[in-house]
Amino acid sequence: WRVLMGGGGGGCSGSNPAPGSLQQHRNFHEFRTYYIQPHLNAVFLRLTNEEIHLRTAHSELIRYWSVEYGGLNQVPFRYFTHRASVRAALAQDPKWIEQYISKAMLMLISQDNEVTYPGAKFRSHPKMELATFQMKPGGPAVWGRAFQAAVGTHTGSGYAHAIGVFHSEFGQLNQVHVLCCYESADQRAAIRHKSHDNARVVAESAAYLVSQKNKRMFPCAFSPIK
Repeated sequence: WRVLMGGGGGGCSGSNPAPGSLQQHRNFHEFRTYYIQPHLNAVFLRLTNEEIHLRTAHSELIRYWSVEYGGLNQVPFRYFTHRASVRAALAQDPKWIEQYISKAMLMLISQDNEVTYPGAKFRSHPKMELATFQMKPGGPAVWGRAFQAAVGTHTGSGYAHAIGVFHSEFGQLNQVHVLCCYESADQRAAIRHKSHDNARVVAESAAYLVSQKNKRMFPCAFSPIK
């Protein structure tokens, strides 16, 4: 299945999507979300800022976000993962257990994770929107072309700047995450209003779509990639 990715370079303006194949990527990413008790949100982030090095000693952390809109007190983050060996090593790491995870778990309401494959190498931007699309059963063989066309129409028409696309392999199946960037909330509102008047965008997006949701995210101070 082929998807469209944002081109390299900084900023949002002038990005040109380039095709990339999910099947070509052997490395997968773990996408994990912690749901924090509201009154402990600041404490959790402070603890993580102080002790995150204990976790990154075992596998590479790519990004660590805080959700501003679309779900409060959430911190999604992504790792490159060699999951079995990493979890075995963490279970034997007394500093990780005593100084971080035993304390952090008490602050959480719940947690979730999924394994995703990236469509291609993506670039960074500090102001990100994570749009999640739940597609109909059948996988990319059924809806891949339609989804690619929808993303292509959005990016090609300047309605959105997709800088990363990820397809779920474990977790909620038939799900695609698209990372987009906007320079400001006002720019996003203007672009979205314009795109909703385009019948082609609406038709291509809705053909195999079950539901969708989005989140506005900002990188935490300790996120390796901002």
